[in-house]
Amino acid sequence: MKVVSLVPSITEALFDLGLTENEVVGRTKFCIHPADKVKNVPVIGGTKNINIDKIKALQPDLILANKEENIKEQVEALMDDCKVLVTNVETIEDNYYLLKTLGNIFNKKERAQQFNLKIYDVLEQAKLDSANIKAAYLIWKNPYMTIGSDTFIHKILAETGFENIFKDKTRYPVIEMEDLADADVIMLSSEPFPFKEKHIEEMKAFYPDKKIMIVDGEAFSWYGTHIAKCGNYFKELLAEIHAMEQ
Repeated sequence: MKVVSLVPSITEALFDLGLTENEVVGRTKFCIHPADKVKNVPVIGGTKNINIDKIKALQPDLILANKEENIKEQVEALMDDCKVLVTNVETIEDNYYLLKTLGNIFNKKERAQQFNLKIYDVLEQAKLDSANIKAAYLIWKNPYMTIGSDTFIHKILAETGFENIFKDKTRYPVIEMEDLADADVIMLSSEPFPFKEKHIEEMKAFYPDKKIMIVDGEAFSWYGTHIAKCGNYFKELLAEIHAMEQ
């Protein structure tokens, strides 16, 4: 089966489940994992600006898209000639069924189940000892944007024991610096906006006493198989948070 993936985390999952470059025949420029495999797969544009003609020329048996990451009209344009599976992952349960579905489609059921069990184990191990660490998770700058309760990132925060101070919001609301006052920790994600140390210093001028840190955006936002590989990262992150409380 020839498959085109329009979703970076799903591309990673396909290779993790055991598919080869002969089966994954197209990917976006943001599909960067696993590096040694994706380098051999043709790029068909970005997640928001796919090259429809290039995709159709690959004659895929299946195209994997995502409700949030891809543009509805572009995906619908592919449906005229190709079979398209549109995924939607907002919860850990959604992720479980995504991997189960991929396992069924590609005859990798056992491998998919192994990843699902590993993900639940990683999240079970990655728990804050103390409750009510209030977190603000920023994904963008100019304007500052955060995450609401109907996002996958929110679910990972909650699973690891953080309380999202914007849990009464939905999707990706725009906020002001003043709105971060209630946070115990401000998390600046490495993606989609590439927050750096200089941005921590900018915020420190406003909130000198708060814990402000760069966090791995992939660990919080990449669904599929990625969380299974983040056990050590979450342990180190939570250790840093515990040290903050001392």
